Amino acid sequence: MAHGDIEKITTDELPSYPVDRKASGQGRRKSSAVNPEILAGEIFDERFEKTQRGLKSRHAQMIALGGTIGTGLFVGSGQTLARGGPAFILAAYCFIAFLVYCVVVAIIEVAAYLPTPGSSMNLFGYRYVSRSMGFSLGWLYFYSLGILVPYEITAAGLVIEYWNPSVSIAVWITVMIVVIVGLNALPVGFYGETEFWFASTKVIMMLGLLMLSVVLFWGGGPDRDRLGFRYWRNPGAVNEYLETGDLGRFLALLSTLVLSSFPFAFAPELLVVTGGEMRSPRRNLPIAARRYIYRLIFFYVGSVLAISVICPSDDPAITSGGAGAGASPFVVGIKNAGIPVLDSIINGGIILSAWSSGNSFLYLSSRSLYSLALSGSAPKMFKACTKKGVPYNAVICSSLFCGLAYLNVGSNSAVVFNWFVNLTNESAFISWICCCIIYLRFRKACIVQNIEVPYHNFLMPWGAYAAIAGFAFLALINGFNVFWPQLWSPASFLTSYIGVPIFLAIYFGHRIYAKSDPWAHAPEDVDMYTGLAEVLADEKPPKGAQTGWKSWVTALWK
Repeated sequence: MAHGDIEKITTDELPSYPVDRKASGQGRRKSSAVNPEILAGEIFDERFEKTQRGLKSRHAQMIALGGTIGTGLFVGSGQTLARGGPAFILAAYCFIAFLVYCVVVAIIEVAAYLPTPGSSMNLFGYRYVSRSMGFSLGWLYFYSLGILVPYEITAAGLVIEYWNPSVSIAVWITVMIVVIVGLNALPVGFYGETEFWFASTKVIMMLGLLMLSVVLFWGGGPDRDRLGFRYWRNPGAVNEYLETGDLGRFLALLSTLVLSSFPFAFAPELLVVTGGEMRSPRRNLPIAARRYIYRLIFFYVGSVLAISVICPSDDPAITSGGAGAGASPFVVGIKNAGIPVLDSIINGGIILSAWSSGNSFLYLSSRSLYSLALSGSAPKMFKACTKKGVPYNAVICSSLFCGLAYLNVGSNSAVVFNWFVNLTNESAFISWICCCIIYLRFRKACIVQNIEVPYHNFLMPWGAYAAIAGFAFLALINGFNVFWPQLWSPASFLTSYIGVPIFLAIYFGHRIYAKSDPWAHAPEDVDMYTGLAEVLADEKPPKGAQTGWKSWVTALWK
């Protein structure tokens, strides 16, 4: 790879990798760690074109801000509000936001140190924990993120049904698939540019909705009806679920916690994956991590506070009459306030956000398959890239999941919606637990090898332990409601819990194949240097230090 003129670094200038002199007179490397010659040969395989750093700083910042804000928040929050009531949904979002932020700062510390091509948590799992961890996590990402693409299309179908169109839903599904796959077939610079404007639109729409909720709160709607916290009093701040009394409220809280996790699913991982195709990732990734807290507070916690003000939790429109997910609570609130036309405009924005999120999830799925190939855990054909850096075989393979969206044609959209929510929720919990394990092993290796990282957050490492405990608990209760007789169905049970046995089967299957490998690399044997020279050579120095509002403006447009 071509090195820039900014900083000339060679691997000879980096600390040497530990070797086991006793194992071989030729100084063979210890077998307990990933062989750096093999790792470098995979990541920097000269037989293949590789992905390119085509994402600018403004792309990275806006993708971090709104890349995966989609129908899980705009539509799925309605079902969550109906399940738990305004107090429970607000408390649940605050709790999940804290755990997710712990995951974000943990994985950015890992990714900012060595953001090589194919940057992903499964590649880091392969490198810092074990081959089995990287293998199983990579395949988890591939199928879970692939499934999220038809989920977004399914949710968009729910929104389209709001207008009762005469055109078959299959037509709309086909149009959305063509757009999403077409955008991922273009060079990453096009992906970054479209996501920049998609995410910008979502952010502007979200800010507008938050301001609208404030206006309605104080009675600024057409009928001058001051809402205040009316819906916190009637129908009430908390709901009951499955049972009555305190037990019913407790079960409602548990269910709300599970449902509240879905809008956050795989959002942190998007930052890591963009690091492999981002300009100056060792500088821009920490910037994105530090600003992530604003996204969580304003766009997630702020949005559920807004819908708790403008939409009652017992409105039939947000539950499809009790059958599942329905219309967006924002749209319901606008319609109830008697504001003309705006509900259709917001619905159009939600459909656009579905395209955006589907675009991001297909990008993540294809890059996960690409990084699997880089680590030798998938066929080499998936390492193949165009001259513009698009891993076309991986994109084609991940695009096959889009066909699941046609389940909408023969099934109730709300039922399919809940299948996807349950399946991907469990995968997200597993991913976040594994991300924290990878961070802890990375941190241990850094301490033992006396390595200084470019980013560290004060919450670590205790935040990682808190996230592991929190998401392990949520993984156990993900589908607890299916054990009630009135809700039991084989499909609901499988989609709620099948993610765990699939992951364990993949992990232990690989452990059997690689039985000579340790469960985790010894900290002193972890390869912390292969590829670092190339990453540092690509790093562009900042043109001038800026602080305050100027840094935000520069980040948005440079």
